Amino acid sequence: MKFVVIGGTGLIGSKVVAQLRAQGHEVVAAAPSTGVNILTGEGLDAAMAGTDTVVDLANSPSFEDAAVMDFFRTAGHNLLSAEARAGVSHHVALSVVGTDKLSASGYFRAKIAQEQLIRESAIPYTIVHSTQFYEFLPGIIQAGTDGQTVRLPPALVQPIASEDVANAVARVAVQKPANGIVEIAGPQREPMADLARRFMRAVQDPREVVSDPGALYFGAKLQDDTLVPVGAAWQGALNFESWLAQSQFARQAPRA
Repeated sequence: MKFVVIGGTGLIGSKVVAQLRAQGHEVVAAAPSTGVNILTGEGLDAAMAGTDTVVDLANSPSFEDAAVMDFFRTAGHNLLSAEARAGVSHHVALSVVGTDKLSASGYFRAKIAQEQLIRESAIPYTIVHSTQFYEFLPGIIQAGTDGQTVRLPPALVQPIASEDVANAVARVAVQKPANGIVEIAGPQREPMADLARRFMRAVQDPREVVSDPGALYFGAKLQDDTLVPVGAAWQGALNFESWLAQSQFARQAPRA
């Protein structure tokens, strides 16, 4: 089969590309650096020629409300139009567990718009809803930082390692379209503030973590179960300790 992986040089994309190539498939790692630009359309038609499945892992470089909405709408329109012209038979997109409950956030409103474009196209699809990546913990902590205090909601999270996300996406990509949502998550569920506290202790970050029910998550108020799968979900293998032990943070953490 031939696959085009949008964002194929990124954190998840590079892993998906490697896995699909190891299975013997033809894979195009599509990114501006490889001559494929989903915002301008440059290189899209050439990349799509003869393609069976497109895996869309692209993300907006800006989280500002208008910019992120423009990114996902423009990219989604260009990508799905090119796929239709090429006769692509499966569109796989990576999104976020709880997206439909997070419309107060500009970023998640843009993800809702992206998913709507996919559902309304004539192309068979699978949307993979993932929980937060362990690798995003520093960004989540930074978003909740107020001086020397980190305020995070007590809502539950079930984070997953990027390696496990790539495994799941590559598995979905070679299967028949679900024409719906597939959820994936990590093996452990705990309050967000507790997870942040464990991570910060591991990397010797001295700031205080406060569990604050009023704290927002990228502009949205969370319920206890907003960010965790509703029902059965495919689970990754790496728990927090296993991920941390092999991560860049373990290698960079100060030694006592």
